[in-house]
Amino acid sequence: MKQISAPLTRTGLDTLNTTLPDSLKGRRLGLLANPASVDRNFIHARDILHRQFPGRLKALFSPQHGFFAEKQDNMIESAHGEDPELGIPVFSLYSETRIPTAGMFDDIDTLVVDIQDVGTRVYTFIYTISYCLETAARTGKSVVVLDRPNPIGGQVEGNILETESASFVGRFPIPMRHGMTVGEITRYFNRTQNINCDLTIIPMEGWQRKMYWQDTGLAWIPPSPNLPTPLSAMVYPGQVIFEGTNVSEGRGTTLPFEQFGAPYMNARAMHRRLDNTIPGVHLRPVCFEPTSGKWAGNACQGFHIHVTRPEAYKPYLASLIFMQDILTVHPDEFHFKAPPYEYEYERLPMDLILGSRAITKALEDRVDPRELEAGWQDGLNRFIEESKSFYLYE
Repeated sequence: MKQISAPLTRTGLDTLNTTLPDSLKGRRLGLLANPASVDRNFIHARDILHRQFPGRLKALFSPQHGFFAEKQDNMIESAHGEDPELGIPVFSLYSETRIPTAGMFDDIDTLVVDIQDVGTRVYTFIYTISYCLETAARTGKSVVVLDRPNPIGGQVEGNILETESASFVGRFPIPMRHGMTVGEITRYFNRTQNINCDLTIIPMEGWQRKMYWQDTGLAWIPPSPNLPTPLSAMVYPGQVIFEGTNVSEGRGTTLPFEQFGAPYMNARAMHRRLDNTIPGVHLRPVCFEPTSGKWAGNACQGFHIHVTRPEAYKPYLASLIFMQDILTVHPDEFHFKAPPYEYEYERLPMDLILGSRAITKALEDRVDPRELEAGWQDGLNRFIEESKSFYLYE
């Protein structure tokens, strides 16, 4: 096989050959993975574990969107199955249950986790991992996490989730942009939530907190269907809030999350109001027609977000400003989406996404999002100080 030139960053899967932990030697293994679980030569973790530990890989597990990331949207479940080559079960952790049962762990001693997170509170993969930690702790199993970059760097942003707004898109009190790698936040959950699983992190080499994905030299494999590029991941911590509204977040187009809009919006007028007020981005007025999802088949006016200075761009604050402008100018047309959302059938989706009923109410009351940012800063600073002790990288 032709070798790919070495990237600047080596993932936990890349370093596994040189840092083989005791918790994998002689153990029966399970693997939580999806298509993004590849090494620098695009070899999947499943194949690497099967080669390194012949006959030891006993079960596969998949997060939301499926083992092949084929499921497009929220609350679209993937089925359990069997790997046709290895003849081992594939357990979906986004099916009739989001929590692995003890029976799913019967044939394994150690669960290997190789999942690409996107650094955002509402991205469900980190909670799938947390449920795996809890099941492993209850059943006396161990967990090994192969670390991967936070594609949007180590910056931290947003309000801390409030307990009454907890859900599968926000289990624990963390901000919208948590600034940790998947290995770091798994350590954080394991300790701060008193899970106390037997946990090992296989660290990366060559990753620094200031890095965005584009700085790593790694190829981007979409971790889910609607994050096709590193840029879509960069805007996601803000643009995901439009999932809780009747504004299209760009699903059903070639630029999910990078563009947003609705038929009732006047993009050019909004551009005049907001132009040069959002640091780090340029808003380019566009017209698009989704082929699926909200406003399918209808022309939407809106914007394509071009990130010009990533270090200055605050995606969450920016999208709150966008949303409040739309809500203020179009009070009769704009509305928040009704339940269900991610298996919550009573609470308002926007409260779950924002992690706070109070912030939703403040937006309705036309409070400036910049004032909201000032109000959540103390809690955010406490989180930053607490999370630093779980950092693995400078």
